[in-house]
Amino acid sequence: MTQDDQPRQSKHRRLWLALATVAALFAVLIVPPLVSINRYKSQITHLMSASLGRPVRLSSVELRLLPRPGFVLTDLTVEEDPAYGSEPILHANTVIASFRLLSLWRGRLEIGRISVDEASLNLVRTDAGRWNLESLFRTAAAQVTPAAGKARSIALPYLRATNSRINIKSGVEKLPFSLIATDLSFWQQEPGDWRLQLRGQPARTDLSLDMADTGVVRLEANVRRAPELRQMPVHLDLDWREAQLGQLTRLVIGTDPGWRGDLTGELHLDGTPDAAQVKTRLRATGVHRAEFAPLAPMDFDANCGFVYHYSSRALEHLACDSPLGDGRIHIAGDLPGEGGPPRVSVELDRIPVAAGLDALRTVRSGFGSGLVASGAISGKIAYAEAAPPGNARSAKAHPATPGPFTGSLTVDGFQLSGDALRTPIRVPRVVLEPVAAFSDGQPGQSPSPALAATVAIPAGGAGSLTVSTRLALSGYQVTVHGQAALERARELAHVVGPPNAAALDSLAGEPVTIDLSAQGPWMPAQRIPFSATAPGEAAHGLSVAPPIGAQPALPGSDSLSGTVTLHNVNWKSDYLANHVEIASATLHLGNNETRWDPVVFSYGPVKGTASLSLPASCDGAEPCPPHFEVDFGDLDAGALQAAFLGAHERGTLLSKLIARLSPSKATVWPRMEGTVKADSLILGPITLLRPSATVRILPAGAEVAGLDAALLGGRVQATGTLSTGDKPSYSLQASFLKLAPAAVGQLVGMRWSGGMLGLDGQVDLSGYTEKDLAASAKGTLHFEWRHGAVAAASGSVPPSLARFDRWTADAEIANGMITLKQNQVQQGARKRAVDAALTLGGTPKVTFAMPKDARAKKR
Repeated sequence: MTQDDQPRQSKHRRLWLALATVAALFAVLIVPPLVSINRYKSQITHLMSASLGRPVRLSSVELRLLPRPGFVLTDLTVEEDPAYGSEPILHANTVIASFRLLSLWRGRLEIGRISVDEASLNLVRTDAGRWNLESLFRTAAAQVTPAAGKARSIALPYLRATNSRINIKSGVEKLPFSLIATDLSFWQQEPGDWRLQLRGQPARTDLSLDMADTGVVRLEANVRRAPELRQMPVHLDLDWREAQLGQLTRLVIGTDPGWRGDLTGELHLDGTPDAAQVKTRLRATGVHRAEFAPLAPMDFDANCGFVYHYSSRALEHLACDSPLGDGRIHIAGDLPGEGGPPRVSVELDRIPVAAGLDALRTVRSGFGSGLVASGAISGKIAYAEAAPPGNARSAKAHPATPGPFTGSLTVDGFQLSGDALRTPIRVPRVVLEPVAAFSDGQPGQSPSPALAATVAIPAGGAGSLTVSTRLALSGYQVTVHGQAALERARELAHVVGPPNAAALDSLAGEPVTIDLSAQGPWMPAQRIPFSATAPGEAAHGLSVAPPIGAQPALPGSDSLSGTVTLHNVNWKSDYLANHVEIASATLHLGNNETRWDPVVFSYGPVKGTASLSLPASCDGAEPCPPHFEVDFGDLDAGALQAAFLGAHERGTLLSKLIARLSPSKATVWPRMEGTVKADSLILGPITLLRPSATVRILPAGAEVAGLDAALLGGRVQATGTLSTGDKPSYSLQASFLKLAPAAVGQLVGMRWSGGMLGLDGQVDLSGYTEKDLAASAKGTLHFEWRHGAVAAASGSVPPSLARFDRWTADAEIANGMITLKQNQVQQGARKRAVDAALTLGGTPKVTFAMPKDARAKKR
């Protein structure tokens, strides 16, 4: 090439570049308005509908040439198959569908790529266990398989979704679970060879989660076409990483049980839906409760492999291995579909008992954080449910086995120490063997299999405590029977942690007899998504049984029932100045309450029988107060006050008690309410017969309501309050109904007769002794007496009282006396007033003042 040719060639290249640029601008500016967009809108809708096998709707279509030729689709909606619901399977506000330019020259429109941003995809699972994407795969398989008489199939475009959301539905119900910030790609690598990539973050719409701790889900799949869906070769890799256990449990069950740790899961699948080779791996590090960290980390690395058959929901050749502590767990078995009997075995090799205790503390809060367990578990348990015999001959040839479970587990060197246990519990060897543990008597309910063991534990009683344990997949049952020293019983109670276990701390005396049963689930029951029993699982006997025990418990709750019997023990309380001697008492546990009934006790000179109920819960927001019933024999009020409030002298029972009840001390009376009864109650010179009252104990006193008793031939009904302080203070309101005049007259040393008396009054008084109470009494009294007569054995009585038709009076209680104020004695038409006073304290005495006319005559 000459030097003159080089400038000429450069000019030609610049000219062609300029012409190409002008042509491109001409195409961008001139071509789009000339293209019939409406014609392509219907073609695009038809093409997408045929590719997906679903009706497709678009609001509008715009042509775009840069950066690549394509259409901008607005408001894209892909309708759902009616079998899976009415809500669209896919919706996107804006979709970019890029087409192939060469297809336009052939007079066809071919979509090469579909890009979606911020789309919403609904993933639906029916009650039968099928997903709505299955029909999409069937449609895609049919489209890429040329039908008879057709030259070509409809090519599936490259699908790309970014920053989108995948919602999960169970039938018509939209669950709160979804994948957000999801990137999804779906394309054909070659005809009939599909690829799928997905990356998203699990979320829950009804909770506020720390999204940084829910982890990231990644999926890569490769699916190749086949004549039938169940024969399509599939390769799938799925992993869930960077998940924090607390946020993960909140995501799955809606609450945070307090578990902490990091979790990673992997799943790899190769094969076809009808014969899929599956390998899984679940790794956990630093597993513990938020408030408790085990001495050794609760790490595990479980690897499983099995073959899964989707059409029959069958699982075979299961093999799982996981190291745990210094031991290892191996699980193997087959779960055939269509009602076939399952076969599963679990083999433990030197699994530390401490690992089991730490696992319990992880799933259950407040479970003996100070306990230390040692020992190791080894053995093998196999489950092989026998197939039903086909005829009588086969039944004879193969007799029924005792149960589907066989084998045993052995615990060697078991020891439990720490916490409240001063002396460790040691059991050299425990053998757990299969039993049928649970049957609630419901029609068709078969026993739930479990592992059982019985051991004898010395506890300081006349004999050992017999402890029987039954462990099932759903829960546990423990029964304890025998005698134990009170000190040992207190230790065991604090370890197990039943309600009101602290009540045993105040008891001392002879050994107690224990007959208790505890039962419950391993962890609180939670609603897990898609947890309904799948078809065929009930036939396998794999459905989760209710918690073990004869009495049904609330879902996810523990229950404790039985009795603890005491003889000849002393009870000391902070709010009582002396011990209560208990001849016998029985503690009943169960039915959502703790009840002592009966309790035969004596407190100083006061003797009686009582019952006390401690409800576990009630309807109101406030705690339920204990309810008591006390029945005394013949009771003296002075002795009762001396016993519970003491005497007023320094250094005596009361002075010590008042020192405890002083404002500088925190000790207060417990809140309680109940009824008190007695054969008789002596109140100084009077005696109440068969008194009964409703009493409410308060932190600094008591309230009495509904007191009713027989008194002086009639009845008394009263209410009142007691306040503790420097000295006890009383406030009483009483009504005396139909009192017999003869009995009242005898009380004051006079002869009274006539109709019944009625009195109403109120009085406030304080003190310890009868003299103090009488001197401090202040109040009012009103009485009415019809057709009466008053005579004195000695001394004078006003003539108007010798016989009268009606006597009404108001009196004042003060200065140790009851003094008549305004009163009226009526005899026929005559009405007079009398002056009289009744001295309180000791023996009551009535004195009358001489009438005015009698005093004048005397002068």
